[in-house]
Amino acid sequence: MLNDLSSPARLAATRRSGKPRDMAAPGPDREQLGRILTAGMRVPDHGKLAPWRFVVIGPERRDAFAALLMRAYLTEKPDAGRLEREAVEQFARQAPTLVVVFSTPRADSHIPLWEQQLSSGAACMAMLYAAHAEGFVAGWLTGWAAYSPMVAEGLGHPEGRIAGFLFIGSPGKPPEERPRPAPEAIISYWKD
Repeated sequence: MLNDLSSPARLAATRRSGKPRDMAAPGPDREQLGRILTAGMRVPDHGKLAPWRFVVIGPERRDAFAALLMRAYLTEKPDAGRLEREAVEQFARQAPTLVVVFSTPRADSHIPLWEQQLSSGAACMAMLYAAHAEGFVAGWLTGWAAYSPMVAEGLGHPEGRIAGFLFIGSPGKPPEERPRPAPEAIISYWKD
């Protein structure tokens, strides 16, 4: 592992989102990916509902995924131009590893929908930290495809909603630091 796990807080503070288009091989092997996915399953989950599902799109399925995205995009935007089509094609082929995270809340549960949806977001974040701990860079994207019922159905979860596309790989370029808010601008301590 490339990162110092002796301080989880320090490790968390060094995580950066990588741009999927800048990621290079190698991505995580099967064992590493297993640990990353397991981290996603260890998030807070009120009621033990597991209101999320993970779909791994391996390298051998990227062409089929690109075709699914293109069909869905052209259904919504039949007059899409060349640049739009190229962007859709590129999205499907970024980074060595791609995990699609679905929010699959259970409507029959007494657990509030919001809590179930938050759990799927927590699963995404846990996997980003786990990828970082394994020495990889990862990026969590949404975009139009996350809101496309045709894409969700094509990936086998028509009842779910895509919480995010998690791209994982080695940094082709070092991840950039982005401006962060000053702690005093977002943290307060409640006083009576």
